Amino acid sequence: MIAQLNDFKPDTASVTPLYMQLANKLSAGIASGDWRANEALPSERMLSDMLSISRVTARKAIDMLCERGLLTRRRGSGTYITPKLEQPLSRLTSFSEELTQRGFTPGSQWLEREFGIAAPLELLSLGLSPNMPVVRLKRLRTADNVVMAIETSTIPAQYMPDPDGVTDSLYGYLEAHGVVPMRALQHIRAVNANVDQARLAGVAPGAAMLHITRVSYLDSGNAVELTHSYCRSDYYEFVAESRR
Repeated sequence: MIAQLNDFKPDTASVTPLYMQLANKLSAGIASGDWRANEALPSERMLSDMLSISRVTARKAIDMLCERGLLTRRRGSGTYITPKLEQPLSRLTSFSEELTQRGFTPGSQWLEREFGIAAPLELLSLGLSPNMPVVRLKRLRTADNVVMAIETSTIPAQYMPDPDGVTDSLYGYLEAHGVVPMRALQHIRAVNANVDQARLAGVAPGAAMLHITRVSYLDSGNAVELTHSYCRSDYYEFVAESRR
């Protein structure tokens, strides 16, 4: 990749500022796969030397891409390509399945696994009777050890006798026990991270996040899962295809 850096050299004859040209060229290179997720970008000094630009120009271009969420600065280490998870809305897949298909290593940092009695909102969302037992799972979802989302799931206890048996994939556990989610309704809205969410996700308080509420159903029509996910908007995006 170092040998190809000359392809990113800004055009000094253009009216477009050099840093903006460089940012756009780097953005196109990231999109085309010139760098992999979590791979280090060449340093400001290297960009400056290889492209015959000032370090200020290189820094401003990198700052712009950090603001766009394409790059992430790691203190004392360098600047890295931000992993992005594009979640299609046209098919029902688990977080782990999507990550694996896109070449990431999925993981979970468990915060809670407990039995309880369904709360009013859980009763309504899952169509349960009062005092029905449920399992609540709370964890951080990671891609290549980077926290992507905070996820809280509620499952009717009849479908999950052993919550400690869930590893990375909730759907994998359910399907292994003959419980197969066939469809889901998802509601997505923008929120700002509160103090606890910011601490868990590694973002600044007030940072933009996506709140996704999903209720999934079995072929019988019974609700099997209520999940609230707070996803980092700099790492996570949804893609919908529309046809006419």
